[in-house]
This record gives sequence, C-alpha cells and structure tokens, in this order.
Amino acid sequence: MNPTAGPPPSRASRHVHVFLPVLTALIALAWVVLWAWARSPYGRYIEHGDWTASGPAAFLCRVVPAGDVVVPIVLYATAWILMTAAMMLPTTLPLFNAFDRLTAQRPDHGRLLVLLGLGYMTVWGAFGLLAHGLHSAVLSALARVPALAWHGWLIGVATIALAGAFQFSKLKYRCLEKCRTPLSFVIEHWRGHAQARHAFALGAQHGLFCVGCCWALMLLMFALGTGSLGWMLLLAAVMAIEKNVRWGQRLSMPLGIALLSWAVILVAIHE
Repeated sequence: MNPTAGPPPSRASRHVHVFLPVLTALIALAWVVLWAWARSPYGRYIEHGDWTASGPAAFLCRVVPAGDVVVPIVLYATAWILMTAAMMLPTTLPLFNAFDRLTAQRPDHGRLLVLLGLGYMTVWGAFGLLAHGLHSAVLSALARVPALAWHGWLIGVATIALAGAFQFSKLKYRCLEKCRTPLSFVIEHWRGHAQARHAFALGAQHGLFCVGCCWALMLLMFALGTGSLGWMLLLAAVMAIEKNVRWGQRLSMPLGIALLSWAVILVAIHE
C-alpha cells in the first residue's frame, strides 16, 4: 500500500458530502441567527445595551436569583458564542478538516469532532467573558467619572491603535504560524488515546493559539459595535485570509499600518 496515497473514495466522499456541508451549515446558521437577533427588539443585547431595562430579560432579572448579574452574562455569552461561531469557525476550517480526515475510521469520529469544537469554543468563550468584564468596567468608569465620559472616544482610538500595534508583535506571528499549519499541529498534539479528553484538549490548545493571534482584532468589535454584521464580516474575512490563504501572512503588516493610521486620523479629527 502506498503510504502517500489519498483517502479511499468512500472516506473522501463522506468528507465532501457530510462533513463540509454540516460545518458550512453551522456557520451559516450562526450568521442568520445573528442577523435576525440584531434586527429584533432584543438587538440591544448584542450591542451591550441596558440588559435589564425592559422585556423578557428584565423579567428574568427580577425572578432569577442574582438575576441582575446572571441574566446579562448568559445573554452576552450566547451572543458571543454566536459571534465566535460565525467569525472564527471559518478561519479554523483547516483544523477541523485535518482532524476529520485523521479520525475518519474511528467509530466515535463524530463525537471527537464535537469535542474538538467544544474545546475550541470554550477558550474563545473564556476570552469573551474576560472582554465582557473589561468592557463593563470601562462603562462603569465612564458613568462614575464625567471627565472620562467627555473623552470616551480615546478608548476607541486606543483599542484601534492596540490592534494595529499587535500586528507587528512576535506573539502575533508565533501564534499565526501555528494557526497556518493545522495538520502539523494535529499530528504534534493528537495522541489517539483517551480520545475524548485529548480531542477536547486539542481544540482548546488550538483555541489558545487562535486567541493569541486574533484577540486584538476581536477587541475591535467593542470599538466598532458588536452588533455590526458588516464589521463582523470584514474582520472574519481578514482573519480567514491571514490564517488560510497562502499569501495571508503578508496581510498582517499592511493591516497594522492601516489601523495605526486610522487611530492617528481619529486623534487629528478630535483635536
């Protein structure tokens, strides 16, 4: 048997006719739900609006123990998971592709793919909660200190400048390299025993590198508006190109220059 030969036709057919359509459908569903949510009366939940002002969320805040804290976190976590699925799953398709082919002969193949995705989404979920906490702290500071509120635009400019500067960091390129070589990453980290635990751990490990590569760009959503599907699509496209296109790594520095220039222009406009 030729060790370099491709997968048997049945495996290749299953990969094309089952795996790719299912993952594509999940991504499309996330975008559709976000679109419908943003245009519903509850769109403010995506925009970090007043969670407890009115509607079902306000009722839940009153009846659920510690509802003023629990309900906003649950709503935010749901919105963040949808945004992560819509924006980040397309960028990590090669990881799922490599793992799907590697484990295709295992009887628990489907469960392993789900655990891989859960591990990946868990890391991004943790990052989302940290970002939410930081965002809430900033809003609280703005509400308490009028001087900060008058200069609140500086926070947005600082976020844009941070994202631009991070494009030139060694950490960015180290993490991006791991994201751009998913097959090597799977071969290096997949042990094949204690499958469930290791599949989840593999997704979490790759998620850490993905967060390390993209966290600053994702923070732009707080400066640009977390409910803006247009900005979501643009950032998702940029991150997908950086990770998956042959020349994508060359995009990092021009993008950093563009973001830093944007920050300088915003400062000049407000002077």
